[in-house]
Amino acid sequence: MAPIDLRSDTVTRPTEAMQEAMRRAELGDDGREGDPTVRKLEALAASRVGKQAALYLPSGTMANLCSLLTHTSRGAEVLLERTAHIISYENSGLSLLGGLFYRPIPGTRGAMDVTALEFAFESGLASKQLAPALVCMETTHNTAGGAVLPLDHMAAVARIARQNGAKVHLDGARIFNAAVALGVSADKIAAHADTVCFCVSKALSAPVGSLLCGPSAFIERARHFRRMLGGAMRQSGITAAAGIIALETMIERLRDDHANARLLAEGFHQVDPSLVDPGSIETNIVRVDISGSGRSAKRWVEELAAEGVATSDYGRTQLRFVTHRHIGPVEVEQAVAAVRRVRERSVQQPRQRAAG
Repeated sequence: MAPIDLRSDTVTRPTEAMQEAMRRAELGDDGREGDPTVRKLEALAASRVGKQAALYLPSGTMANLCSLLTHTSRGAEVLLERTAHIISYENSGLSLLGGLFYRPIPGTRGAMDVTALEFAFESGLASKQLAPALVCMETTHNTAGGAVLPLDHMAAVARIARQNGAKVHLDGARIFNAAVALGVSADKIAAHADTVCFCVSKALSAPVGSLLCGPSAFIERARHFRRMLGGAMRQSGITAAAGIIALETMIERLRDDHANARLLAEGFHQVDPSLVDPGSIETNIVRVDISGSGRSAKRWVEELAAEGVATSDYGRTQLRFVTHRHIGPVEVEQAVAAVRRVRERSVQQPRQRAAG
């Protein structure tokens, strides 16, 4: 049996249509006069999120960093929800490379407390510090288990930022998952931010790449930082061709990933109700709490791997499972069975030690 890989939707492989498009892509030098296929992808990406222009980058981390560098200057303050991906998983690029100070804002399921956000602006003015220059939101929210920011919350955050002269950037790595979950087009979400970035290399299945989208003048400035960070590629139309297919053909099927994530959570809940609340699953990420099992998350990952299921540990007490196009109901059933076996062993072994 082939391993069931639920570590992330980044493990998806290009579709046959993507591979064919990559073979046939019209190419140029994107670091010089431009690559025609890249330009086509950038135009398509901008239109999908309702922005004037877009810039193709190797990764979401670089896209976020380019946005932060373009929006701000050294010494500026950036406000983010305290568990944001930019803070937790992007290796302090905003501080080390941008000279930026960030202030974490408390939140619930990835949504900033708007009262705390207002206070962050007010306290800066009261202490005669520079007012925060940028507010960053994230949807879907990785650490919050794929939670989707409500549109009215995003509107409130954007209103507070703009009333205080700050810009808004949206880390929308999985913005199309959010759009499918909300039943709206992605531009309705992106309307609450000045700039947005998203990945085509996660559940959309392209092999690589992210797009930073915003006003034309902003994107031209961001191009400078892309080169500074080493992100200006050459015949990148080869990979951009797959990104075009991703945006044209892979968005609607994300609802299948969401349905399979709910099936997965329901199965885990039947194994042990303390593992996960199926009602908390909004998109394609399932966070599982194994704190009551008496085993570390690392041990769970090892035992599940032995059962043919790959997953990720988050701290000592949580696991993350992510559904994608290579995971269907059969794989979900097998993953649930593997979790059941590991859970049963975790219960039986303490009993055996006690009996001994």
